[in-house]
This record gives sequence, C-alpha cells and structure tokens, in this order.
Amino acid sequence: MKKKILIHDIAKHLDVSIATVSLVLNGKAKEMRISDTLADRVQQYTASVGYKPNQLAKSLRTGKTNVIGLMVEDIANPFFATVARLIEKKALARGYHIIYCSTNNDPAKAQGLLTMFQERHVDGYILALPEGVGSEVSSLVRSGKPVVLFDRMLPDVSANAVVVDGATGMYEATQHLLTQGFKNIALVSLQSEQQQMLARRQGYLQALQEQNLPALVHTVDYTQEPEQVVSQIQAFFQANPSCNAVLFATNYLGVHGLEALNRLGRSIPKHMAVVSFDDSNLSRLYSPPITVVAQPIEAMAENIIVTLLTALGDPLKSTSVTQLLLTPHLLIRESSIRFKP
Repeated sequence: MKKKILIHDIAKHLDVSIATVSLVLNGKAKEMRISDTLADRVQQYTASVGYKPNQLAKSLRTGKTNVIGLMVEDIANPFFATVARLIEKKALARGYHIIYCSTNNDPAKAQGLLTMFQERHVDGYILALPEGVGSEVSSLVRSGKPVVLFDRMLPDVSANAVVVDGATGMYEATQHLLTQGFKNIALVSLQSEQQQMLARRQGYLQALQEQNLPALVHTVDYTQEPEQVVSQIQAFFQANPSCNAVLFATNYLGVHGLEALNRLGRSIPKHMAVVSFDDSNLSRLYSPPITVVAQPIEAMAENIIVTLLTALGDPLKSTSVTQLLLTPHLLIRESSIRFKP
C-alpha cells in the first residue's frame, strides 16, 4: 500500500517548516510574506505527490468544515430537487459542500436531522421545515449558527429567510380564472398550518371575496398514500359537479388532481380549468399544458446561498436578520383558457 503523504513529509523534502507549508496551502503566503518562489515550490510539489489535506484536522484547526446542511420536505419533489441542485452548484463554486436530507414533513424526523447536522459541525443551515421545530431553530439562531429558512417561515422564529409571495401568486391565478369567466373555482390544498400554505389560501380567498363569490376549499392530509389522495380529490369533484375550475396549492397535489380528473373522464379545460402552484416538466408536457404559478427558483437559490455565505463570512451578520420575499410568475397555458366549442 502506498504510504500517505503527510504535511511534515512535504516540509522535510523542501527543507522548510511545517508552518510554512501549512500557510501556503491555506492561501496565506502573501499575508505572511512568504515569497512567491517558495509558495510556487510548495504548491508544485504538493500537486506532484498528490497531497490531500486531512479535512478533519483542518476543521478542528479552523473551526470550519466547509459543509452546509440542507433540509427539505422531500428531495424527490421536483421543486425541492431543483432548488437543491442549484444550491449545491452555487455552494461548490464557493468552496462548500452540501449534505441534504428530507423531513417528509415529520417534526420528529426534522429534530433528529438537526441534531445530526450539529454533530457533523456543519457551518450553516438551509432549512425548509415542518411545523413543530421552531424552538430548535430559535436555539440554533441564538447560538450564532448561520441559518436560512426557505419556502416557508416558522411562527415566532426570527431567522434569515428567502420565501416566495404565495398569496400574490395565488391571487393572480384566481383572478386569471375569473377573467376567463369561471365562477365556481375550487382550491385543493393541504391540511397544514404552514405559513406558505396559509398564504396561498389567503390569495385565493381574497380574489373571490372581491367578487363576492363563495370559496370552495378541499384540504388533504399529506401523510396519506398517493392513491388515497387521488381518491379523495376524485370524491371531492364528484360531490361538487358545478365546480368548473380548480387551483392546486402544490405541484404534487396538481399531479394527483390530474389523475383524479382523468379517472372521472373530465376533459381539461372543457370540463375543468386547471392551475397548479409550481412549474415542472409534467406541467409543460401534459396535454393540454398546465397553467402554473412558477416560483423564481434560480433567484431563490442565489439569494439563499448569498444570504448564508454573508452570515458565514461576517459573524456580525449572524446577529442581523435578512428576510426576502420573491415574486412568482403566472405562466398561462391552455389548461386555464375558457373552452370554446
């Protein structure tokens, strides 16, 4: 087995001190007035022998692991998968690695994962969390750990956050359906008190109230199996035959809703106009293409990583709170246009 090259082996070969090698490898040669010639010698030799620094030792010395913990509701969800991919790309470009995991909207699981992140000594936290973990997050913030919440806020938690204005997005989507002449508009949402879900419902209700129209809200327990969700939505549509337009508050509810409508033989938009929150490949490729409230995912990822790295780079920033509200975009497609025989 090839012997692992250690830093003192490099120092011995180059006839310099271990401290000199360490300073060069940590990018502090100019700061410590080490000559460019000597710095080049160290860098060239370490590259030629394939030296890899001991990351554990380095993290113990610097107090940094260059690892960020990213926690989402479900990494398989297209929205969260896309956000995670972009965050990872942007973090890697800045020298950080990502550990990511899913909570499945389970507070107990989220608490365990937060403990795991702490035990791994991650430098910062990017979190989309279920209800019931506010005290744990507040404790992280008080301890000075850089935290950025995204997708949803947590009640009574003062932390950095990057969220989308779901109320405005759903208000505009409902208004669009109203201008198309639909009056019996339903909202299919989750049985949840999460802030982003409440905001989306608020936008829907406001648009209908302004026209003195009744609301028709159906909520689904997100812990159920997909088949149960589809069956519930199907039963809801059967129980409300006058409903001629529907808004789905999440992309996965939209998928389940399309399946329910298909089982009922209801054509889109002839029998039912459809709008879903979040864009996806399915929304674009479905026939007809589905109108969506699209979240600005690229801007979200960029603002998340910039906010976190700002706090990481300046300890004073960890005591201030930055909360950004991004604007979604209504992408109108065929599914919500009034059918003309």
